[in-house]
Amino acid sequence: MSFLESKRLTLILQVFLAIAITIFVNDLASFFFFRLDLTEENRYSISDATKKMLENLEDDIYIEAYLDGELPAGFKRMRSSLEETLNEFAIYSNGKVQFQFVDPDQATSTKSRNQFLMSLARKGVQPTDVFINEDGKRTQKRIVPGVVISYGTAEKGVQLFKGNKAASPEQRLNQSIEGIEYELASAIQEITTMSLPKLGVLRGHNELDSADFASLNNQLHENFIVKNIDLTQIDKIPDLDAILLVKPTEKFSFYDKYKIDQYLMNGGKGLFLLDKVAVNMDSANVGTYSFPYDLDLDDLLFKYGVRINNDLVQDFVCGTYPIVVGNEGDQPKIQLLQWPYYPVVNEYSDHVTVRNLDATLTRFASSIDTVKAPGIHKTLLFTSSPYSRQIMSPAYVSINMMQQELDPQKFTTHNIPMAWLLEGSFTSFFKNKFLPDEADQSSFLDSGASKLIVVGDGDIARNDLDPKTGQPLPLGYDPFTNQTFANQELVMNFLNYLTKGNGLITARSKEVIIRPLDKVKLKESRSKWQIINLLLPVVLVILFGLIHFWLRKRKYARH
Repeated sequence: MSFLESKRLTLILQVFLAIAITIFVNDLASFFFFRLDLTEENRYSISDATKKMLENLEDDIYIEAYLDGELPAGFKRMRSSLEETLNEFAIYSNGKVQFQFVDPDQATSTKSRNQFLMSLARKGVQPTDVFINEDGKRTQKRIVPGVVISYGTAEKGVQLFKGNKAASPEQRLNQSIEGIEYELASAIQEITTMSLPKLGVLRGHNELDSADFASLNNQLHENFIVKNIDLTQIDKIPDLDAILLVKPTEKFSFYDKYKIDQYLMNGGKGLFLLDKVAVNMDSANVGTYSFPYDLDLDDLLFKYGVRINNDLVQDFVCGTYPIVVGNEGDQPKIQLLQWPYYPVVNEYSDHVTVRNLDATLTRFASSIDTVKAPGIHKTLLFTSSPYSRQIMSPAYVSINMMQQELDPQKFTTHNIPMAWLLEGSFTSFFKNKFLPDEADQSSFLDSGASKLIVVGDGDIARNDLDPKTGQPLPLGYDPFTNQTFANQELVMNFLNYLTKGNGLITARSKEVIIRPLDKVKLKESRSKWQIINLLLPVVLVILFGLIHFWLRKRKYARH
């Protein structure tokens, strides 16, 4: 056999061996599923909680995404991220999640397109107007950054373009991309889950009435099995996943505090939205004084590690309130002016409950300090702005101060704490104390693992009423400015964290790092890099060909 024939046979055997190994490896890989994400922030991975939820789906989920068609560069990136996430959902659900992209501009007529957009708006998917620069011209385009999820006969719209409106457009878009997984996963869980967490809304101490609590109450009934618990009429808080206390104004008895304490010692979770200082806004029109509520909860909260102060937070970054500033003819002239007693919260921590959240409106909020409480880990959730101050009560409150322009030089206190998360091993307030006479001594627990969120504002859960009809408005909606704050999302995030622990809400911790190019250097070096990208590959191919030819000539010239 000649040398060339031997070489040819060896080459053929190597090819067949490579094919056989490839087939074997593919067959072997079919029995083992794994995916590798080599990005620094794991941008192409989904959380373990989301994977578990998808793996346990019992029926098919259909998702129709409307972020399609001609899009600006930023929303193209959002579309790519949405498609990548949906692909992950389809893989981990074993094909139960099916999706398609639909371009809303494909409607046959303007009328049918408008009807289509109106139907999406009724499902909670709102269109967004953006501007596109084309050939030096700036044109406006309406896009729909959302999806509709169908499961059986149930449908749910999901708005994906969220984020903090105070951030730059690029940052807000990036925050929306970071939230895609959580928005989709939580919506799927909501329409597929048969068993809901049990939530107890505590009553009996003159909390928010039904009209002021209507918006949040409706949302709670969609996500929880809600029970109203009159604390004064029971001996023990029943077995619930969490309790919610919203703006009580009457004193808690020693026995009522015992019921709350023992609920927490038994592993229960709680969200307390508390007003420490009473102010009547109607009386503020002529001038009034603020006085602390006598709730008698200070010692209980102090034992758990926090103290709500007898003060009011004033903030230069605040909401507005309409007042009469004069007359126009025989009609009063009403103007919206800044009201520093309505701090607008936009300073959040990195905790999953508040990360990338839009601004929240508070009213007559108080600051919260922490105190030593062994075994309890404290996490600050949000603060006032860097331009704020504390007014101790009793204090004179009058809307006349609104007629004076706010001076930022007077707001010298930075980032006053207004909400804390307490979690860990709680020690009972009643440990080494005489128990109430009505208490069951045999069931007393002096410690237990729990979670408690305390916010120094009860009005954060209060919706406004329509000035014309008196009907409840959505929580967070300001009827005077037509602006919607994130109050409802904030409260729901707190409750989801308390009731579902390290579940889907952990997906909110996902971070996609922006690595923008230096636009100045890009403009200066544009021509250089264009030439390099065009010529360098050609030069490398020619150089490789010459070297390969020289090596073959040197090798075979001997024979």
